[in-house]
Amino acid sequence: MASAASEKRRYWGFLNPMPAPLLGMIAKGAEAQGLTGLFAPQVYGPPFVPLAAAAMVTERVLLASGIAIAAARSPFETAMAALDVDRISGGRFVLGLGASVLSWTRDVFGAPEHKPLAHLRETVAAVRHVIRGAHKGLAPFEGQYFRASFRELQGTAPPVRDEIPIWIAALRGPLVRLAAEIAQGVMGHPMWSIDWAVEKIQPDLRAGLAKGGRKREDIDLNLWLWVAINPDEKEAIEDSRATIAFYAGVQQYESFFEAHGFGREARRLQDAVKSKQALASGHLVPDEMVRAFVLCGKADAVRERLERAWTVADSMCLVPPAYGMPPEKLLFYGQGIAKTFYA
Repeated sequence: MASAASEKRRYWGFLNPMPAPLLGMIAKGAEAQGLTGLFAPQVYGPPFVPLAAAAMVTERVLLASGIAIAAARSPFETAMAALDVDRISGGRFVLGLGASVLSWTRDVFGAPEHKPLAHLRETVAAVRHVIRGAHKGLAPFEGQYFRASFRELQGTAPPVRDEIPIWIAALRGPLVRLAAEIAQGVMGHPMWSIDWAVEKIQPDLRAGLAKGGRKREDIDLNLWLWVAINPDEKEAIEDSRATIAFYAGVQQYESFFEAHGFGREARRLQDAVKSKQALASGHLVPDEMVRAFVLCGKADAVRERLERAWTVADSMCLVPPAYGMPPEKLLFYGQGIAKTFYA
């Protein structure tokens, strides 16, 4: 259900692990600004820790994992973590799941061989199975990747809710279709260009809804977009290069960048990743590549470009291109987003 101009637009913020006073200040500030929710990512550590901390200092704002990597832990642990954060927050948790890339799930987290799409589908089914029944006694779960008899599982405390919303993060069409078929929300990858969000993924969204026998209003399409508001557009572009370099250097994303006309640049950046120089390789990212994926420049220009995205989005998470960015710059761009869109 695309947001109408007359409706209150729903924005989400972003929360990273940080010292408690700063984390609390950001969480309370997001609630005071009227944000709908806060996402916490899984880069390496689990996203549930900062969300639990934020729950302690807020009352209204939703709290979501953005994302929890499905293959980084068993579905049972994921379900238990979701129940815990939902209990701590009084029913404000949204479980955002993603497949990530194999170079992370297998080579960093040590997950066994798996097919990401099938694994994520099974994870959603297993998590829902546990959330619905852990307090009553669970029937066995027999999947391709997760099998558990639950023979000696002792009943857990009753959940705050029998169903916790699950959103799925997507980069390409197959995950968009899966999310639209089985989840309550689709989280657009922050590397989505506005053209990709408005034009490319919409047929996949419709196909997934049709397969699941669902309507458009059954899901929330949440667009994550890089935003760097700065009266000096050249400075904004320069500050954004490292973020693009970080993602474009991931080999599994090559076809995505090729589809945008930046395959050659992505292949050059892959070499930088292999030499562990991704964040120092921003000079390999041309200006037009930054402009394709980051909304850079003056507030009015950014606002105008963003308007097109609202023709398909139900909510948005606007994020500074933070990789390689010093804290003072991160604060500067965060304030620019707040002044332009949350006031």
